[in-house]
Amino acid sequence: MGILNDPALGGKIKAVIFDMDGVLVDSEPAMYKASIAGLREFGIEAKAEDFRPFVGTGEDSFIGNVVRLHGGVYRTEMKDRIYEIYCRDIDRELVRFPAVVPTVRALKEKGYLMAVASAADEVKVSANIRASGLNRADFGAVVKAGDVEKLKPAPDIFLKAASILGVSPSECIVCEDAENGVRAAKAGGMFCLGITSTFSDERLSSLGADWTAKDIGELID
Repeated sequence: MGILNDPALGGKIKAVIFDMDGVLVDSEPAMYKASIAGLREFGIEAKAEDFRPFVGTGEDSFIGNVVRLHGGVYRTEMKDRIYEIYCRDIDRELVRFPAVVPTVRALKEKGYLMAVASAADEVKVSANIRASGLNRADFGAVVKAGDVEKLKPAPDIFLKAASILGVSPSECIVCEDAENGVRAAKAGGMFCLGITSTFSDERLSSLGADWTAKDIGELID
């Protein structure tokens, strides 16, 4: 049937807001590799599991907290170097979800408004959209780090996306894979589809996700 046809919604959903990482693409393995390689140049030997608690919180947190975990002092040039490595390798390292492009195209044909709301910086968001096979023009809004004062788990990034699209929070479904993203969606008064690419359906449901699915294809069956 598809989640958007759920009778409980009463046909009132007008917009779908997507987190980027883990929802439209799986860039975390590529980001782990780039971060480990980049931080090694600064004398920090990080491991992939060090970054996991900070997924979805923005790169200053994602990288900075791991630097501090290893006793270092975070500097923005660390992030700049990691982005250089990430963008260099993205076409080879990015994991693409097969359901994403056809689902976004189908939602557009059905008249749904769409936005991307990511805690990542502009350079990463743009690189991911390009590498995913989508176009920035597919979305009525792209909100990212720097566009709001408070990042997830605060709801600001989703509320700004809804405002740009011209819809109320109650008319939105947010697609999120991260714990802090689910918290942010529910704090903003929005419906939430938890994508189980990063955390289990039990965990996302316990945080308030209204539905869980392996990918966004479940929106329209």
